[in-house]
Amino acid sequence: MPAQTIDEVILRLEAIISEAITTGNRAGYFAALYHKVTCRVKEGIAIGEFQDGPRMERLDVVFANRYIAAYDEWTAKNTAGVSLSWQWTFQQLQKKSVLVLQHLLLGMNAHINLDLGVAVVQIAQEYNTPLQQIHHDFNSINTILAALSYEVINELNRISPLLSLLGKHSGNNSLLIQFALSNARDGAWCFAEELYNNGNTIASRDQDIHKLGGSIVKTQGFIKLTVFIIHLFELKNPSKVTSILRNYQKTYIKVRQ
Repeated sequence: MPAQTIDEVILRLEAIISEAITTGNRAGYFAALYHKVTCRVKEGIAIGEFQDGPRMERLDVVFANRYIAAYDEWTAKNTAGVSLSWQWTFQQLQKKSVLVLQHLLLGMNAHINLDLGVAVVQIAQEYNTPLQQIHHDFNSINTILAALSYEVINELNRISPLLSLLGKHSGNNSLLIQFALSNARDGAWCFAEELYNNGNTIASRDQDIHKLGGSIVKTQGFIKLTVFIIHLFELKNPSKVTSILRNYQKTYIKVRQ
């Protein structure tokens, strides 16, 4: 059953995290990050950071349910209803050579670049409101997502002590460096506008985001060598990695209205 409240989303994410720690499933990496984001959104709703708190909770639930449904379908080996973007993301969970950072970026790619636009349009239709009226709260939730994501990524030094080597290649086109959440959320809003006004674009968007996910993993040249070296010294135990990501705590950034 889909989650109906933000508390149910949090419980569902906690279940995924706990199962991942028990079984050593790398799916726990993104779930741990997403759990932090959802808890922060719940806090923001409680203290009135959003223009419309109940609508914001509904958006959060609809958005999260797309990830939860994709995860449930994938684990049940029923891929017919899973987007190509999520299928690619989940397929990489079996590969020991993929960096923790890459797993996080793959999850954000599928969820922000595809799912978020779909969720926003669904909320506009449910509330029978112009899409533009949701834009402020859309930006607010993305500000939270970006802030917490970068905080967690910056803390990956405990897991991947040589991760800073990627910075030496910041001048090339590697998505590991230039994958910007600001661009992702801007693209998500543009997609939402296109979907809201024209419809019938989800499949095409999914194909594009699937290709983008491939670029995150399929590195070339010096970046490929650098990723290999980073991986040699990265923590290899998925259960421990998920536990570190789950337990990391830092002061949240408040969103100004």
